[in-house]
Amino acid sequence: MWGKRIEVLLAQPGGKTMASEGPLVEEVRTKVFEVPTDQPEADGTLQWRFTTVVVAEVRAGGEIGTGWTYSGPGAQAVIDEKLAAEVAGKPVLDLPALWQAMARSCRNLGRPGLVSCAISAVDTALWDLKARLVGLPLSLLFGRCRREVPLYGSGGFTSYDDATTVAQLEQWVTEWGMDKVKLKVGESWGTRPGRDLERVALARKVIGDGAELFVDANGGYGRKQALRMGKRFTEEHGVSWFEEPVSSDDLAGLREVKEQCEADVAAGEYGYDPSYFAKMIDAGAVDCIQVDVTRCCGYTGFVQVAALAAAHNLDVSAHCAPNLHSHVAASLGNLRHVEYFHDHHRVENLLFEGTLSPDGGVLRPRCDSLGHGMALRPGSDEYRRG
Repeated sequence: MWGKRIEVLLAQPGGKTMASEGPLVEEVRTKVFEVPTDQPEADGTLQWRFTTVVVAEVRAGGEIGTGWTYSGPGAQAVIDEKLAAEVAGKPVLDLPALWQAMARSCRNLGRPGLVSCAISAVDTALWDLKARLVGLPLSLLFGRCRREVPLYGSGGFTSYDDATTVAQLEQWVTEWGMDKVKLKVGESWGTRPGRDLERVALARKVIGDGAELFVDANGGYGRKQALRMGKRFTEEHGVSWFEEPVSSDDLAGLREVKEQCEADVAAGEYGYDPSYFAKMIDAGAVDCIQVDVTRCCGYTGFVQVAALAAAHNLDVSAHCAPNLHSHVAASLGNLRHVEYFHDHHRVENLLFEGTLSPDGGVLRPRCDSLGHGMALRPGSDEYRRG
């Protein structure tokens, strides 16, 4: 059936197929959504009350591919005013060429940051579209290394009171069956270390000894404080993952903590192109590379970074956007896990049809639908801002 779909796509008048380029991109549409948090949220270095999502929809051959990025409204302008013209009228099947055209066109805009987020939204939409056109689930287009991807529960915001923290931890471990959870620490730029320790102790008490406990300082500690806190986290509470103990820009500091702390040190979520990750890897800064498909220039960039990490015997962890990551994560031999982030669980279920259940502490990419299987819900315009 799948082969027949490809034959139809490549068919030319007179029965010839070799010269066809397949369907051409007909239209790129964008929408901006703003979803309020269920209560005020904060980590070690930032506070927020809503999540902004920029969605790209790409149309060709009677199908629509959907992609998105967690960024600001400016990403919509980059797509509408620059990227849409770069892909319009070109073959959907030639994804490497489309990705390269988008990246090169943004040279004078400054590719890291918001521009890479915009490329990410279009690239993920193009991959979804390609899979739909050839009649495949996205995981089969990538090629699977595994049928399910492991998750860890993520949230545990510093703004939560103890009751909220306990309820969230119990949902992850008891209701969804997760065996790994993460708590935010480094509250108020590391000025409340006592409360950090109290909250980590509470988390360990709630989840028991059978689940792994992770912490994320979001760069809120200095080097020496990170070393002191890391020692206590690991020795007193069995923490096994210390994310961004110092700023992810401080590669020497990350390496210092990595070499002296028993927990695995992780960073990389703010990586927007392969060169960023190459520098982090060359510095020996982390035990596990975090990659975000909504920031690193999409699925194309994600696979590039995963290969770079594999060449250095490093695992990768997919940062947030769990439903968007599930299919590509299933293709990786060096995947450690996918972050099941509280905000994005809410947002993706509010805005999109076809999201996956986290039951059992895993995501199982669907093979009964084409592409990644998701599309905007009819009622999603309630949250539309652009």
